[in-house]
Amino acid sequence: MKSYWCLPLLALALLAGCSKDKEMDKILEISSPGGDLQLQFTLTEEGEPVYWARYKDTAILDTSALGFELVDAPSLRTGFEMTDYSTRALNDVWEMPWGEQREVSNHYNELTVEVREMPPPNRRMRLIFRVYDDGFGFRYEVPEQEGLEALEVAEERTEFQLTGNHTAWWIPGDWDIYEHLYNETSISGIDALSKRDHPNLAQTAIPVNAVNTPVTMRTASGLHLSFHEAALTDYAGMTLMVDNDAYKLTSNLVGSERTPYKVKRKLPFHTPWRTVQVSPDAAGLIESNLIVNLNEPNQLGDVEWFKPTKYVGIWWEMHLGKSSWDMASGKHGATTENAKRYIDFAAENNIGAVLVEGWNTGWEHWIGFEDREGVFDFVTPYEDYDLEEVVRYAKEKGVEMIMHHETSAAPRTYEQQLDTAYALMQRLGIHSVKTGYVGKIIPAGEYHHGQWMVNHYRKVLETAAEYEVAVNAHEPIKATGIRRTFPNATSREGLRGQEFNAWSVEGGNPPDHLPTVAFTRMLAGPIDFTPGIFNMKLAPYKEESQINTTLAHQLALYVVIYSPVQMAADLPEHYEDHPAFEFIREVGVDWEQSKVLNGEVGDYVTIARQERGTDRWFLGSITDEQERSLEASLDFLPAGSNYKATIYRDGEGAHWDENPSAFLIESFLVDRSTTLKLDLAPGGGTAVSLEPATAEDEERLQTYR
Repeated sequence: MKSYWCLPLLALALLAGCSKDKEMDKILEISSPGGDLQLQFTLTEEGEPVYWARYKDTAILDTSALGFELVDAPSLRTGFEMTDYSTRALNDVWEMPWGEQREVSNHYNELTVEVREMPPPNRRMRLIFRVYDDGFGFRYEVPEQEGLEALEVAEERTEFQLTGNHTAWWIPGDWDIYEHLYNETSISGIDALSKRDHPNLAQTAIPVNAVNTPVTMRTASGLHLSFHEAALTDYAGMTLMVDNDAYKLTSNLVGSERTPYKVKRKLPFHTPWRTVQVSPDAAGLIESNLIVNLNEPNQLGDVEWFKPTKYVGIWWEMHLGKSSWDMASGKHGATTENAKRYIDFAAENNIGAVLVEGWNTGWEHWIGFEDREGVFDFVTPYEDYDLEEVVRYAKEKGVEMIMHHETSAAPRTYEQQLDTAYALMQRLGIHSVKTGYVGKIIPAGEYHHGQWMVNHYRKVLETAAEYEVAVNAHEPIKATGIRRTFPNATSREGLRGQEFNAWSVEGGNPPDHLPTVAFTRMLAGPIDFTPGIFNMKLAPYKEESQINTTLAHQLALYVVIYSPVQMAADLPEHYEDHPAFEFIREVGVDWEQSKVLNGEVGDYVTIARQERGTDRWFLGSITDEQERSLEASLDFLPAGSNYKATIYRDGEGAHWDENPSAFLIESFLVDRSTTLKLDLAPGGGTAVSLEPATAEDEERLQTYR
């Protein structure tokens, strides 16, 4: 395809003063509010829509085509003419009801281009580009038009023509799961098909050499890019097919074996936003709000019934084999007595909620069976679990309960019971549910990330909102910022989680896993990773497995890996009388503001967050398998105030494998002029709580040097 970098750029400001009819064959340009990011659009001689982009003086995308392949209809790719264009700008601030920060700046310049086929049937389409200082997004809109009621999309042909063989952090374009380890290769070295066979991921489907999004890259000059999508609604999830030789990514939608199309939409409709986050450093990617900004505003209004919280629960003990989800095994975990034990622990330790998995009938047949329709009943507890009594006891103790709905990937069974299940929750005063979709989707031929399932996940979310229920989805559709529109979408899994460490799959998650996740999966939205394991070697339950971090690294995750629901995942007995548990008791879960102090993808990251509604700050820093010494300036603290810094750090000889439990706790006086030295062991971390110093602190503590 012809490159258009040699053509003169014609700014929209100049176009606005000319006759549009005379300028329709020219190049349109839109810039970010700060001017560093520029995006250009034109039609080729064949009438094909193309765009390209620059950041300052660096080309980040060369000429990239746009369009669709359709079922039983000519493609929407060439033969277009420009019929109109318009621009607008927006600069406002909106407030997150919960999140990484309270106020979000939404500042962009927008270009809308109208195109029409020159040959009959003269179909029309719009292309909308929004350019922010931290990246850009674009989407297709197909308006109502005579003689065209719907489109059946065989494939979307959105291209991202890269300008070099960048370093990339990626997982394969799996149609069912995101639970792969991240790979670090060049673009030319991406080989997703080699990941198709996995001993513990039986439902994987990777049909072509493609990557899931977000996929993050670093150019030779150090510029950082991340490709994803925003506002995924009534559409198939997008993977990105890789041309290793041309360094080109092309959209490859998740399909279905039950239909000839990947997406079917009635007119009018628009696609999700295709997004590119751009930052001169890795830290800027985490601080970007591009994904949430490209979603529609809050449709639910006040969601005061959901409170960000920490939780414990009957979950990790199943992965350790201490107990089981089902009763037939003879070691059922979800008993009334056991639930009350967790409730007592939560009430005593500033933990707001308790999750109970395995409470409802059906677990004897939930996995490994082809016919899983009708297996689970989402209102009937096992005979040894008194649901009403457990909820009564929790309320007495001031603890919220979190419901659990494992669907066994039979969404039609779940949909039949949605209203009944959520009405039960509403009656009991339960406002949060963890959903699950383990296994191959029923009906056969559908995939977790196709349009059919995207619509199912949305139906669950909207139904839950009617009953004032917040959803934490596991085996989910990817996060695309929909939490702005539906703030009852609180968290989700969508990555290789903590449980893999207990399963001993290929050694569990390596030390570089979460320093990579922070710059990849976390860019999409909150993660229910379930941190906080203290029994690092998993004795006596899974002595062949282990957690591949230090204990201080586990503490730091409460700040680094964001979620409004954070689990203290280990067994209560491993926390009791443990001095490091004080950090989990005290750490916040809802934030006024967040600052990324340093980081490199896959290597290390340090984040500080201010707790919403207080003057307290918390800091977390983690590293990969390399020992590191980092610096963290505390210049975010208010001027004129001393703070007490309680530092939980790796102890002498700490090492993720050889000595993971070694840690030290130290307290000092600090202020905004202080720079902390963070000495991180291999696979290690540092967690810091910062609270305004009392008179007693001023008298007792030494100043940090």
